[in-house]
Amino acid sequence: MKKEIRDYLGILVGVTITALSLVWLQIPNKIAAGGVGGLAVITYHLWGWPVSLTMILINIPLFLASFRTFGPRFGAKTLFGAAFISIMIEFWDSVIKITPLTKDPLLASLYGGLIAGIGMGIAFRFRGSTGGTDLAAQLLNRVSGISVGHSLLIFDSGVIALAGIAFSSTELALYATITMFVTGKILDTVLEGLDYAKAALIISKHSAAIGEKILTDLQRGATALTGKGLYSTAHKEVILCVISRAEEIRLKEIVRTIDPRAFVIITDVHEVLGEGFKE
Repeated sequence: MKKEIRDYLGILVGVTITALSLVWLQIPNKIAAGGVGGLAVITYHLWGWPVSLTMILINIPLFLASFRTFGPRFGAKTLFGAAFISIMIEFWDSVIKITPLTKDPLLASLYGGLIAGIGMGIAFRFRGSTGGTDLAAQLLNRVSGISVGHSLLIFDSGVIALAGIAFSSTELALYATITMFVTGKILDTVLEGLDYAKAALIISKHSAAIGEKILTDLQRGATALTGKGLYSTAHKEVILCVISRAEEIRLKEIVRTIDPRAFVIITDVHEVLGEGFKE
């Protein structure tokens, strides 16, 4: 029960921040950066339809997909998030009567994306959604493994193109594209964190000596693997270890000193769970 309450509070915080981005920056500057929110911005400026009401009407059929794909709990959280983002849009606009932060579309696109990415990331972390293409992005992430941020880029491109046509402005479409990219990057950062680590695969005839140095000098754990060259058919010793970004240079020095001919692969790791990293 406590976890459920925490999830709903987290989703509420996330959609409140996302609604602030819309009312404060995106709506007044005609930034239709994809999604149901972007469609609502278009209809608001073309016909004066309330953004909050439009978002609810568009979201209704998407709720059914949420319940069917992710189960009743996720569907309930999606319903909660989509309903409350409309409520919070009215809260910021009609109750607080917040005024636009800037009339500069470039600043609006940059900071609108920053704030929206933070809000949507928080909602996603608590297994919720702000509705609309957020749900479609999570569906694509479930099926293909494409990150949520990049999934949003795929679905939202059509909305941005529509905005460019509706407003007869290539510039507004370009500003919306900036917002979309910033939102995606910030969203991924909120979901995955900033503490990127490095994973290293080291193939060497002196793996024992290299492994010892990793254990003593870097004070990191390592795993010894056995590999086989497909061309030479020779058995090779492989070391797998995960280090911080700050330790990458020191690891290269260790390997270079012991075995200059070692084959080393170092790649980014977005999240590491376990001793020495996230618990």
